[in-house]
Amino acid sequence: MTQALVRHLRDTIYRAEQLSTVRPLAMPPPGSGLKPVFGNSGLPVLGHTVSVLTDLLAASRRRYAEFGPVSWGVTLGTKAVTVMGPDAIETVVTNRDKAFANEGFYDYLIGAFFRRGILLMDFDEHLHHRRIMQQAFTRQRLVGYLDVMSPAIERELAQWRPSERFPIYTAAKRLTLDIATEVFVGEEPGAEADRLSEAFVAAVHGGHAIVRADVPGGTWAKGLRGRRWLEDYFRRRLPAKRAGDGQDLFSVLCRAESEDGDRFTDEDIVNHMIFALMAAHDTSTITLAMTALYLGQHPEWQDRVREEARALGKPALEYGDLDRLPLLDMVVKESLRMNAPVGGLFRETVKDTEVLGHHIPAGTKLVAQVYATQRMSEWWPNPDVFDPERFAEHRREDKVHRYAWAPFGGGAHKCIGMHFGTMEVKAILHQLLLRYRWTVSPDYEPPMRYGTGPMPTDGLPIHLTRLAT
Repeated sequence: MTQALVRHLRDTIYRAEQLSTVRPLAMPPPGSGLKPVFGNSGLPVLGHTVSVLTDLLAASRRRYAEFGPVSWGVTLGTKAVTVMGPDAIETVVTNRDKAFANEGFYDYLIGAFFRRGILLMDFDEHLHHRRIMQQAFTRQRLVGYLDVMSPAIERELAQWRPSERFPIYTAAKRLTLDIATEVFVGEEPGAEADRLSEAFVAAVHGGHAIVRADVPGGTWAKGLRGRRWLEDYFRRRLPAKRAGDGQDLFSVLCRAESEDGDRFTDEDIVNHMIFALMAAHDTSTITLAMTALYLGQHPEWQDRVREEARALGKPALEYGDLDRLPLLDMVVKESLRMNAPVGGLFRETVKDTEVLGHHIPAGTKLVAQVYATQRMSEWWPNPDVFDPERFAEHRREDKVHRYAWAPFGGGAHKCIGMHFGTMEVKAILHQLLLRYRWTVSPDYEPPMRYGTGPMPTDGLPIHLTRLAT
């Protein structure tokens, strides 16, 4: 199917979705001075699900043009308000009047598979768990994780076989899963690690299911089985992990305690481990693969960051090297801007509130659209152009607003693993640049679907060649 035909089909679907009646979500209280939120329900049963899952950026831009930064629609079987723009994101993530909670909407989306993960907690309970978990992401811990990660990266990259259609997204997914099982779980490669990966992938896919019911053979049902297997896996290993002195995340969480001496229960650790695997793996995979795409389409930038990597004079990064690669840092930041691996921040209001002067009633599900915001021309000149020097000191376009660039969210729920994630992606890219060269046609547009964020559905083929040693 040609890209022109795909775009035509998407346009047709979007126009059909917009035929439903435009109406206010709810009327503001008299005398409040607030405006209603307008939107429409989309197609019968499906709502706006097709556009959101297959063409989120274009659909978001159209809704912004029609309704402005605050609108409502129906997606994945539920009515939700969508907000766009840095000001709206700031209102949601700073949450000054404590009106926005995480648990309700995230529980609806992924609670069956990742319940009681730190993202699904709110207010004092979230802060309590975060203080304990922070001990697993100190500088000392990150240094240790990188020491384990680097040989795993070297081993996996050595097994890559160059070809004209090397599926970089598929390969990155396998690589980050292997890293997660070693660094987070302490599991060596083998049959058990493979089974762990299979169960985890099933749980992740379950959260993306359109048919959200335990239908035999369905994606949701497979995800539930994966979740049960993961629970059993971690519970069986808890006693040994608590008694040992391992440096993997699993072991560290078993020993971690807050300044007040609080520690996680066994059930807490099981839940946090399952969620941490998902959060670390999915985001790193998307960022790594899409960065490879942009560098393949912009060989001048690939050459620049490769020379920077060679100038470092090390086959693998050490923790202190992360601040010595300014070009790679700009490239990763621009990739995170263009294709935010967490495309939206999901909340549910626990009381009446407002966003940009619009009335949002209690009990409203809400999405703060990071992906579309980071591609808005009001804040980013030529937003669809890969231009890492946006983040150079002489430009710093990200400084136009505190939340113009927000791939890790913000406020109390800002990603606790952000430093781990960027460290992992840079460590992989460093070794990849020293081993391989790759190209991608400038005209290639990967077919995308929406999971945790926009992700390619075709494995993202690149022309990969091995560099002479």
